[in-house]
Amino acid sequence: MTSSIDHRKRWLALIVLCLGDLMTVLDTTVVNVALPSIQADLRFSQTSLVWVMNAYMLTFGGFLLLGGRLGDLFGHRRLFLAGIVLFTLASLACGLSNSQGLLVGARAMQGVGGAVVSAVALALIMNLFTEPVERAKAMGIYGFVMAGGGSVGVLLGGLLTDALSWHWVFLVNIPIGVGVYALTVVLLRESRAPAAARLDLGGAVTVTASLMLAVYAVVNGNEAGWTSTRTLALLGAAAVLLALFLAIEARVRDPLMPLRLFRLRSVATANVAGILWSAAMFAWFFVSALYLQLVLGYSAMQVGLAFLPANLIMAAFSLGISARMVMRFGIRVPLAAGLALTAAGLALFALSPADGSFALHVLPGMTLLGIGCGMAMNPVLLAAMSDVAPSESGLASGVVNTSFMMGGALGLAVLASLAAARTDKLVALGADSLAALNGGYHVAFALGAVFAAAAALLSALLLRAGRQAPANKGGREAVVTAPSS
Repeated sequence: MTSSIDHRKRWLALIVLCLGDLMTVLDTTVVNVALPSIQADLRFSQTSLVWVMNAYMLTFGGFLLLGGRLGDLFGHRRLFLAGIVLFTLASLACGLSNSQGLLVGARAMQGVGGAVVSAVALALIMNLFTEPVERAKAMGIYGFVMAGGGSVGVLLGGLLTDALSWHWVFLVNIPIGVGVYALTVVLLRESRAPAAARLDLGGAVTVTASLMLAVYAVVNGNEAGWTSTRTLALLGAAAVLLALFLAIEARVRDPLMPLRLFRLRSVATANVAGILWSAAMFAWFFVSALYLQLVLGYSAMQVGLAFLPANLIMAAFSLGISARMVMRFGIRVPLAAGLALTAAGLALFALSPADGSFALHVLPGMTLLGIGCGMAMNPVLLAAMSDVAPSESGLASGVVNTSFMMGGALGLAVLASLAAARTDKLVALGADSLAALNGGYHVAFALGAVFAAAAALLSALLLRAGRQAPANKGGREAVVTAPSS
């Protein structure tokens, strides 16, 4: 593929691929600031509102690995185009939704399309850029766009919700999707792996169904009762499906999630840390947006601006600060330190009062979270792939991305449910509505801080310090290599 496309077209193609993947990143942040408007318009309860986020995250995580395998089998370009079409049509359905069921269903389809786009875009970029220095530069641009997408998402979500309505946070994807499709047809030719893997449909179905049942049980636990027959039956079915998934992965020739990777300590540690961290981070995005709007009374645009410091800091780290820290200190130190700073930022939010100010009670936490997440993202990905053979690096990347999405979905469901339970209890005890809401959010922030601190501790104790490869001496940009962990 590299020989069939000239230098200029390759870099234009990179921009198009980044733009396609940017849509999937935007949809994890752009919706946050519109959540209160969606809740009021479609009459979601505090706990059922979580499904606007979780429907997307669950299907995204469940189909991420399968999307990569489909690309290997049927062609990366073909699957990328199919993912763009599905995501764009699902965005149209979201934007036209007038009921809870239609919105949640369309969000689930967005997740499927987004998973295919995200998995295949990275493979296309790796095929376009085979020279180490060019590939490093391309991946730096890709990382910057993905991190910067958070900043664009919160600002765009606030602007569209304030100026038009929440429907437009989804409808804005339609012209982008059409443009990406047309440019992909012009700029890219088909590519596929030399040897296609068999589809692990059984693994994809069982793990996705297991996690969806588990999240549904948790989200509805407060209403149905944690010891009710329905809740216990759902959790039991989720456990059985998870056990079936593990049995399938142990026997199938081309597993969706190769269990042998978890025999490597760095891979296992990075994935466990990623699950804990993403649970804390998705709760931060979700709960802090509600805190800013429902407790502090911010408009949607003001919420977007409040998130801007954290997202800009994360984008700056992705441009090279994080890579230089890994080159200097290895993986363990920046990962553990970044996770610890994340925990500190969440702890500050857990102390924020109902009449808090931006400068004293929002900005410090946002700043610490931006620095912490910016420091930790590159090291956790390197740790997940450092001991893996090059032929399995794509699998390892898919596994850790899946862990992030599933950890985020389950963590958000648990923390949002506990926050709602705490709010209900405070209301029953006679607290006013704002104080009760804030008390519930404090529980979510505090537990999120515990998750991040646990991830930091695991990283510090279980990852071995490693040395980095020295920088090239010929004046060219050094390529970051993962140390042995």
